[in-house]
Order: sequence, then structure tokens, then C-alpha cells
Amino acid sequence: MNAKPNSQYQNDNHYQFDTAGALLTTQLPLPRRSGKVRDVYDLGDRLLIVSTDRISAFDYILPSGIPEKGRLLTAMSEFWFNLLDVRHHLISSEVPSDLPSSIDTAPLVGRVMVTEKASVVPFECVVRGYLEGSGLREYNDTGEICGNKLPAGLKQCDRLPSPIFTPATKAEEGHDENVTIGRMIADVGSDLALDLRNRSLSIYAAACQHAESKGILIADTKFEFGMVGDEVVLIDEVLTPDSSRFWAADTYQPGQAQPSFDKQFVREWLSSCGWDKQSDPPMLPAEIIKKTSAKYIDAYQRISGHSFA
Repeated sequence: MNAKPNSQYQNDNHYQFDTAGALLTTQLPLPRRSGKVRDVYDLGDRLLIVSTDRISAFDYILPSGIPEKGRLLTAMSEFWFNLLDVRHHLISSEVPSDLPSSIDTAPLVGRVMVTEKASVVPFECVVRGYLEGSGLREYNDTGEICGNKLPAGLKQCDRLPSPIFTPATKAEEGHDENVTIGRMIADVGSDLALDLRNRSLSIYAAACQHAESKGILIADTKFEFGMVGDEVVLIDEVLTPDSSRFWAADTYQPGQAQPSFDKQFVREWLSSCGWDKQSDPPMLPAEIIKKTSAKYIDAYQRISGHSFA
């Protein structure tokens, strides 16, 4: 945890916190690129991935963060990397000791992953076990999802007869595009595409078995893979509330939307507050931030069996 309150970093140009104490940006004196949530630094032979407390919705990064979200996402990914029997990129979750001495590393504690460098496969490897989201919309229009033909008459959030692989192209901005396995084969080759499909389905099955033992259903999730030499490696985050839909098994009721352990409260508030979803998004109310944080923490504690302080 931080050695001093986040407010005391207001004059430290390496970090920007919002008024709620959420870490919004890092600016370390290293080569850097940023995604919606993570700042990625090049350490030469390794990467330093910093999970901020940024949160996105409707393709916008919001001006409000969710305090401690980055630490929770890091802890969740580390839990799954340790549990799953799969080759992954995580080397350490400790802050590297060889960072420039000008950096106060306290805000980084608990929110970093030191990883291998990998050549990223340019597809999201999505696995769906239940009918929801963009999969539900495509099913209602066509009776299939990404070329996977499904039985007629399925309802919202129904469990699928078996999990399906529905890859998506990785968009730098805006929505990823759902595609068929045929499109993936055309882009990366049959051997790699089919291997990633099989790996994704296998990882999902193992994760579901564990989660269901903890009373959680994993409705769908997305994985990312890269190549380290000739090896296929699981990279990025894995099975977090940002990359997965988690539902409570004891309240699961198909035919309607399910309460989920993610940014549901954020999306619902943004959809009802009058924002046009085409201009800069508004600040989140404190109550929405609090409820969203509680959902993320609840998911981690249920799945991992560990407390989050």
C-alpha cells in the first residue's frame, strides 16, 4: 500500500490521482505506451505493466477512476496465472529494484506485472458459455454467433449447449469486431488459429470449474496470446471483471439480464444520466464509484478465497 496518502503525490509528476484517490495516469521516465487501463513500460528485455484505476465504458475512458481497481485487477490476474496450468508471460508482481532512483515506487506496489516480451497475436480469443452481450444480439439476428450455429429458441443468458469460440479483431479505438474462425485462419494460419481456439476453450473450462466451486458463473471471457520465440504464451490480464462476465450462481435466472461483478453500475448510470455517449463523459457520483469498487472486490474475494484490503 502507499507509504503516504495519494493527495501527497499531487506535486509528483510521475503520478496523477483524482479527488477520490484513484490513480489515473503514470508517467515514469521510461519508454511508454498506454491502453484503456494499463500503462506499459519497456524495460529492455522485459515489460513493466502498471494497472491504473482508470475505467472505460462505451469506448470512452472516464474522468473518474475506481480507487484500488488496478491493484485488484493485478491480484486477480496473478491468482489465475498461478492456478491455471498454462504457459504465461508473468515473471513477477514485485516492483523492479532497478527502476530510476527518481521514482517513488510506493504507488506502484500491488499494481505491477513484470512480464516477458511477446509478439501479440492480433485477435481477442473470446469464449462464451452463456448467451449475452454482442453474442445475444447476433444470435437474435442470425441464429448464430461468429459462424457457430446455435439451437433456436434460446433466451437471454441461457447456458449454451457447450462453450463456443468467437474471436474478435483487436481495435486500437472503438469496438473490437467479432469474426469467424475462418477469418482468423485467413489472417494467422490454420495451425495457430485452431491451437488458440483449443487453448482458449481448455482454459475457460478449467476456470469455470474453479469459479463454480466458489459460486460464480463465468458467462464469457476474452484471452490474449502472444509468441515468445516459437512458444504460445497467455498474456495481458486474465479472467478479471474487466475481461469477463461473472454472475452469482445462486441468483442466476435465464431470460433476463443478470447482476454482474463488473462495471454494470457505471454503464447503467451513464445510460440514465443524460449523457449522449458522443461527447466527453461526465464525472461519476461517489455512490456509483463505491458500488462498482465493491463489486470488483466481491468477485476477487469469492473466486480467490483471499481478502482484499
